[in-house]
Amino acid sequence: MTEAVGWASSVILLITIAVQVRRQWRSGSNRGVSKWLFIGQLTASVGFLVFSILTGSLVFAITNAMLTLGNLVGILIYFNNRQY
Repeated sequence: MTEAVGWASSVILLITIAVQVRRQWRSGSNRGVSKWLFIGQLTASVGFLVFSILTGSLVFAITNAMLTLGNLVGILIYFNNRQY
């Protein structure tokens, strides 16, 4: 039961990040999106990934690895969409 709650929560979190990144990519705009959102989340995701690995939590290790990847993509899209 505990693992199921963890996996369900992870899926919800990953979907919300994926929807934001997809919307930003498709719109070609950074309107309403702060670069600090992705930079802060990237920093936190890397820290939580290390913590998850050190504590042996597979659910959190996978979730945080995926969040790290999503945040990297978000940052790349953000800088690609910048208006000069």
